[in-house]
Amino acid sequence: MKSRQHQARLVGALYLAMALPAAISLTYFPSRFVVPGDPAATAARIESAKLLYRLCVLIDLTSGVFVLCMAVAVYQLFKDVDRTQARLVVGMLFVQSAMAFAVMMAQLAPLVVLNGASYWSAFDKPQLNALAQGFLSLRGQGIGALSIYWGLWLLPLGVLTYKSGFLPRILGVFLLIAGSAYVLSAISFFVLPAYYGKIFWGAAPIYGLGEMSFVTYLLIKGARPEPLQAA
Repeated sequence: MKSRQHQARLVGALYLAMALPAAISLTYFPSRFVVPGDPAATAARIESAKLLYRLCVLIDLTSGVFVLCMAVAVYQLFKDVDRTQARLVVGMLFVQSAMAFAVMMAQLAPLVVLNGASYWSAFDKPQLNALAQGFLSLRGQGIGALSIYWGLWLLPLGVLTYKSGFLPRILGVFLLIAGSAYVLSAISFFVLPAYYGKIFWGAAPIYGLGEMSFVTYLLIKGARPEPLQAA
């Protein structure tokens, strides 16, 4: 049976393995392949670097796999703290993984649209380029909707961390703040779409404070062998 400290470090490692590919996909992919308002240029970028494009999709898939592993690891760490909250974390992460896979399908679609197959002969090149751009726009919309789960799962995780006794309570507070910031930015995606990008990236330091402090502590300190006794 794994010690609590070993399990905590495993959670930290899986969190990092989950987050890094997602961050690369969120920042590098659109800047490398998407030219806003120019379907022809976007299609040219995809067609000139198809292997790199596929590797970006693979990175997204890798992140989704680590999400599932993370769910199991978090449950094992916190199941004795509050089994209901631990199950809620698992449920949120499973939904997040399923939604991320659906978004990844929209990301794969331009490769099909631009593959030059004969069954696309009914469409001319500008139309195919527009379709590819449209699928990438759909991917962006899907990520905006999905981002609410980036916050929702942090809320029960913050509660578990705060209640655990084997992790500092301040980490739980940071996670609750980060989760709330994610949720509020995701709500702005629906009600204030023109400002969503500014709101999301403007709140990035808040996300970073909550998530990175949690991951860093787990990787370096792990967890206390026994919970602190209540005062």
